[in-house]
Amino acid sequence: MENLEKISKAEQKVAFESYDALVSVIEQLKSSDPEIEIEETGEKIKIPIKALKFLGEMLKAMSKGKLISLVPVATEVTTQQAAEMLGCSRPHLVKLLEDGVINFTKVGKHRRIRYEDVRHYRKKMKEQQKRHIVDIMNFDEEAGLYDS
Repeated sequence: MENLEKISKAEQKVAFESYDALVSVIEQLKSSDPEIEIEETGEKIKIPIKALKFLGEMLKAMSKGKLISLVPVATEVTTQQAAEMLGCSRPHLVKLLEDGVINFTKVGKHRRIRYEDVRHYRKKMKEQQKRHIVDIMNFDEEAGLYDS
């Protein structure tokens, strides 16, 4: 998480051009582990088709200027990392953990949270925020605060 860098316009452009080419090539592949060749070195490498498709998704995100972070699904994160992912303080996160809102395990006296649990909680919070915004907009509309 600490090594994330903004994607430059040049990188966005290359990612955009590469994405279309890669998707087109993937559609034509017959093997589940095709061999690709690195033009500069002439080296050939076998890559699982799932990895190529994942590379396509990364290029698509990069072409839109989005930051990329690769985290294995079963990874556990520290309370500080989880707090950063949620955009809250570590003490607030610890309170959520102690209240049973997010599952965690203890390793010695340190708490560890599954990355998937943090992601799930964040998604749930974003959905709840959207519902609240819609409720506020509906209330304002009913109260006549919007001009027609």
